[in-house]
Amino acid sequence: MRDILSVLQKIEPELSKSERVLASLLRSAPEFILDAGITDVAQRAGVSPPTVTRFCRRLGCDSFTAFKVQVAQVAFAGTRYLTANATSAAPTDVADSLLAQIQEASAGTRENLDMAAVLRAVDLIATARLVATFGSGGTSSMIADEMQNRFFRLGLRTVSVTDHAMQLMQAATMKHGDVIVASSVSGRNLQMVRALEAAKTYGASVIALTRPGRPVADQADITIGIDLAEGNNILRPSLSRHGFLFVTDLLATLVAMKRGDEARESLRRVKYQLSNSRDSDDKEALGD
Repeated sequence: MRDILSVLQKIEPELSKSERVLASLLRSAPEFILDAGITDVAQRAGVSPPTVTRFCRRLGCDSFTAFKVQVAQVAFAGTRYLTANATSAAPTDVADSLLAQIQEASAGTRENLDMAAVLRAVDLIATARLVATFGSGGTSSMIADEMQNRFFRLGLRTVSVTDHAMQLMQAATMKHGDVIVASSVSGRNLQMVRALEAAKTYGASVIALTRPGRPVADQADITIGIDLAEGNNILRPSLSRHGFLFVTDLLATLVAMKRGDEARESLRRVKYQLSNSRDSDDKEALGD
């Protein structure tokens, strides 16, 4: 799919003065262009309709109508990516703002947490024959790997799967007593949905960490809802990560408590091997 903003960036040095005004309008007000006719756009930019037509053709669009189709894609991606954020760039202000937002994300997740769903998930995970953690993309993949890192050391057979094809293949091997913990920030990962559908046909249980009411949640036996507003600062990493990490740590802690002596012995073995190879301080973290 053509990205007209990338095309514009390449040809901008060659544009006329009038075309540069139209380029500025495209970046600042794509929603206006979507609702306007060619005459309206020309009047707002202070140019003639033929100039608008020439500008559209410079961007590879045969007509103003075709141009508006491309503008719709720009608007769908979000205008917040087109302008600089107005927040302070002072490092101390950025640090304080990030800390406050991380705390808010964790607190907001806790406030809206369905603890009954969490406890049902803990019961499934603690007694699972196999735990497969699914995630695809930035935050979701990271959470899948982190869950695998937390659960295996409790003596649980665990695998992290972050590739769509591998998720489908893993799903095909699962059976009753196996559990998938699927993480999806958007809840709209349709390839993951297909894998979850397949796993359920073979008897596996599905726990979803995602937005309630979305396709991923619809496939879950248990949904732990995580729905955090991201805000408009696109330069700041996603705040949803902290909500997902909070739930991951909560599940890991409660599963460890549920497994009791079995988890404690598994952790002791891990620490014993690490102590004999490199760790001399018993109070250091278990692993790196």
